[in-house]
Amino acid sequence: MLARAVVLAAALAALGAAPSHAADKPNIVILFADDLGYGDLGVQGDKETLTPNIDAMAADGVRLTDYYADHPVCSPSRAALMTGVYQQRMGFEFNSGSPQNTSPKFGIALDVPTLPERLKAAGYTTGMFGKWHVGFRPETQPTARGFDEFYGFLSGAMPFTPKGAKGRPSPILRGTTPEPMPAHTTEAFAAEAVAFIKAHKDGPFFVYLPFNAVHAPMDTTDRYYAMFPNEKNETRRIHLAMLAALDDAVGLVRKTLDEEGLAENTFVAFLSDNGGPTQQTTSSNAPLNGVKGLVLEGGIRVPAIFAWKGHLPAGTVIDTVAMGFDVTATSLQLAGVLPESGLDGVDIMPFLTGEKTGDAHDALYWRSGGQGAMRAGPWKLVKNGDSWHLFNLATDISEHRDLAAEDAGRLASMKAQWTQWSGEMKDPLWVRNELAGGDRQSEDRANGAIERMIRGEAIQLPDSGE
Repeated sequence: MLARAVVLAAALAALGAAPSHAADKPNIVILFADDLGYGDLGVQGDKETLTPNIDAMAADGVRLTDYYADHPVCSPSRAALMTGVYQQRMGFEFNSGSPQNTSPKFGIALDVPTLPERLKAAGYTTGMFGKWHVGFRPETQPTARGFDEFYGFLSGAMPFTPKGAKGRPSPILRGTTPEPMPAHTTEAFAAEAVAFIKAHKDGPFFVYLPFNAVHAPMDTTDRYYAMFPNEKNETRRIHLAMLAALDDAVGLVRKTLDEEGLAENTFVAFLSDNGGPTQQTTSSNAPLNGVKGLVLEGGIRVPAIFAWKGHLPAGTVIDTVAMGFDVTATSLQLAGVLPESGLDGVDIMPFLTGEKTGDAHDALYWRSGGQGAMRAGPWKLVKNGDSWHLFNLATDISEHRDLAAEDAGRLASMKAQWTQWSGEMKDPLWVRNELAGGDRQSEDRANGAIERMIRGEAIQLPDSGE
């Protein structure tokens, strides 16, 4: 631990982080949904969901239509958000699997500064409330990686209510101390965040609120379940109830900021970690093709809404291509400690304000084992094992018309770019459920699913449980 502390202190010192906060540093709130599909919100086109608070946030701020998660599954995506770099740079390419079967190497590399560590060094008070899933060992847990306060759980999934837990021990922690299961995790996480905001309203503060909604297991309270009496599909009914609870939680946080007079000094982001696992939860990725776990658009393109009263133009929709780690860089820029180099993310505030137009990156890249992808302008490259596909998303958002054969020159160029990028990344330091032998069939299932979905055929993918 001492060696790690020395390395991290040196890294933070090199950033030139300010030792104390300044009045002009805004508060930062990241609201992070779990397994929320691109089409799951009213403002994203779903006519069945009840998401008035999230929709209102879009009306008050800026919504991105072409925003991407850093990975098609949650743990690597969260690692990128917490560090501002492609997670593959530190060998973080796969989910953990169950804690008892996880590789001891699992977690954000100890010599890579996290967002809360950087913000804390800049004078921010930092709090996290919800799902961590980027480290189980003591030195990789939230309070060891920059959070002053933590209330939540470390693993990839958990029940939402004691009824859903069925008497099993609760994995909820306050700091590092176990606590009883709350009546409803979605409401509890929001309530903890609200209490933190009120306690630290003199700021600056950083709130990371990664909900476990709307991730499986399908679980909700009677109150939210009763809101959808006409839905006959039981799984769909619970999903709608879980989403309604998430929406209320988002509304509570934003209402608190307003009531405490903080809205004009608080940058708020609402995001999702990856696309929806439609077959398991009924989540919608419409009009995209693909689901969680795949590098097709439905697995990686997600909702993104940003609000900051008086600073961002209300009711704006932009098609700037951006990615999860850009929120990291933007937060550091707002705090005045964005490093000149060392991050893959970029400050997207000029795009949110309208000062700049176009895309935040010339190209973005993904890699998940044998899967890979690249987005450059409207062009999307998909690597599926030994097969390569090319799509023009401007005319084919559903990725059904493969242009690889008729535009072989562009395919070759993008393959070369992706291969060069991939060569700069580390090999994975672990595979999912490594201590139990890993999941050797998952890649074959994913490869087959991608080919069938491109052809427009139905697929069946088992839930990863994370």
